This record gives sequence, structure tokens and C-alpha cells, in this order.
Amino acid sequence: MVVLERHTTVASPAKSEENFATFHSQAHFWGRLTIWGVIICTIAFPLYLSFGLEYHPGWSVILTGFLSYGAVVSIIWFVEPISYYPILGVSGTYLAFLTGNIGNMCLPSASIAQSIVKAEPGTRKGEVTATLAISAASIVNTTMLIVVILGGSYLINALPESIRASFSFVLPAIFGGVLAQFALKKPVWGIGAIALGIFAALGPVPPSFQTFICIAGTVIFAVILEKMKASEQAS
Repeated sequence: MVVLERHTTVASPAKSEENFATFHSQAHFWGRLTIWGVIICTIAFPLYLSFGLEYHPGWSVILTGFLSYGAVVSIIWFVEPISYYPILGVSGTYLAFLTGNIGNMCLPSASIAQSIVKAEPGTRKGEVTATLAISAASIVNTTMLIVVILGGSYLINALPESIRASFSFVLPAIFGGVLAQFALKKPVWGIGAIALGIFAALGPVPPSFQTFICIAGTVIFAVILEKMKASEQAS
């Protein structure tokens, strides 16, 4: 009788650290390359329309439109990368901001996948899980977009009015599911987040600051609670 033994090689901590550093280096390289490529392609078309075909509307119109838009969403340019990074990680952040639909697709996909495989956000396992989940979601999203672009109008018009009216509840349902997922682990955090959300929606908060108030307020609330809990345990 021949007994076959399977030898499992476990990477040393130093080797594991080196491999993950290489992974991050590659993520930075390809992430910057692809995002800059998308930026260049995005700017190239309006530049062609403006100076190639001479359809330039004038700098005053462009500046007015930019300032009007920036006044509403400029805070999100800073809040989203900072607030999403702990869950998405380096590679997941590049991928999410490249594909878009972060709040309604990438972030929920990453958080649910991390919950299923029991990977804590901010860890290596959590980052790899988030990257794989976002990749899968992006492939599905792109496939569905192709179908919708080719025949979406016909399909939507063929649906009953009651179903089409329910589309407006899809995004709140996604956010509600993500909130419930995290609130089950820390119910007090969930209560605080809901209270801040109600205050931001119904209180005297400008629309451009509502997201910031909810995210920053929940983080500050959670940090204060954890510090109070730690001080009570220490005493």
C-alpha cells in the first residue's frame, strides 16, 4: 500500500506581507492607469466637439454650469473616497470608482460578500473579498447594461405600470439592507445612524451636506460609544 501525503505550504508572515505589498503596487499601477485613461477619454469628446467641430459654448457657460453642479456635490468628492475606503480597500476603491454605481452596487456587493465569508472590513481578506465581489457585480452590471441598451425601452414599456412604479424603491431597499446588516452587529450604532438620517432629511441641513452629516456623524457617534465602553471596562 502506498500512502500519499499532502504537504501544505504556508507562507511566512514576511512573505505574505511582501506578496500583499506587491498586490497593492500592481493595484496602484493599473488603477491609476485605467482611471486616467477614462478621464482622458471623457474629456477628449467634449474637447473635440468644442475645438474640432467648433461647438464651444463659451467659458462663462461652462464655468457657471460647473460651479452650480459643484456647489451641490463637491462635498461628495471628498466624503466618498474617505468613507468607502475602509470597506473597499486599495484595489476595491480603484475598481469601484472606475465602474461607478458605488453606493447602489459596489458597496453593497462588497459588504454582503464580506459578511458571507466572515471577512472584517479593513483586513486583507476583506479587501480581496471586496475586490472579487465588485468585479463580479461589475460584470453582471455591464452584461445587463448591454441588454438594456439594446432593448431596454421595449422591455420597460412592456412591464405593468405597478412594476415600473416600484423601481423608485430599489435604491432605498438596497441601503436599508446594508444598514440592517451592520445594525444587527451593533444595534446602538444603527439607531444612531437612523436618527442622524432622519435629522439630515427633515432638519435644516442643505442637500449637499446630508450625506456628509450622516457618514461623519455616525462615525463620531460610534467612536464616542466605543471610547465610553472602553473606559467603563477599564474602570
